[in-house]
Amino acid sequence: MKKLFTLLIGLCLLPLSVNAADFKEGTHYDVISRTATDKPEVMEFFSFYCPHCFAFEPLMGLLEKDLDSSVEIKKNHVNFLGQNMGPKITQAYAAAKILKVEDEVAKIIFDEIHTQRKLITSEQDILDIFAKAGVENKDATNALQSFPANGLASQMRRNTERFNIRGVPTLIINGKYKVNTGSIRSTEEFTALVSFLTKKTD
Repeated sequence: MKKLFTLLIGLCLLPLSVNAADFKEGTHYDVISRTATDKPEVMEFFSFYCPHCFAFEPLMGLLEKDLDSSVEIKKNHVNFLGQNMGPKITQAYAAAKILKVEDEVAKIIFDEIHTQRKLITSEQDILDIFAKAGVENKDATNALQSFPANGLASQMRRNTERFNIRGVPTLIINGKYKVNTGSIRSTEEFTALVSFLTKKTD
């Protein structure tokens, strides 16, 4: 997997001819549920503490541009990395989503952890991140303690448990298919595989 992400980061993958018929269950994806969601969706399980997730962000950006507009992309932060700060960062991300600044907050957190090598160890550190995203301390504090943020953070935890997520990044498509990232040979194939799975009905 490490080799795969190194290739993706470098953006030096050779273009390949991709045929949806070439995608095989057990090789490119696994079926993890009998039923699918009513609407097409891509759920990315990630952690701000995961270097592979940080490297995966540009690829997810390309995917979002290439997928049909009817496909909803959901980002689910996991608690099992970052020790005691893992759940707190999940809560912070949930609050950021409530305030509709999740993209700005995500960029700042990823940058501080993986580029600046800064530790996030306290509530004040989290408030400082919101401040950098243009959110006043009072508004950030209220959002962090709000019922909607608590509910969203709890939902992320339940999603992690429901799909038995043990490593990140992991993509679950339509609540039914898990992408086997180790099978991916190019960015083109990655996009094609995810698109194929969002349209799959059996």
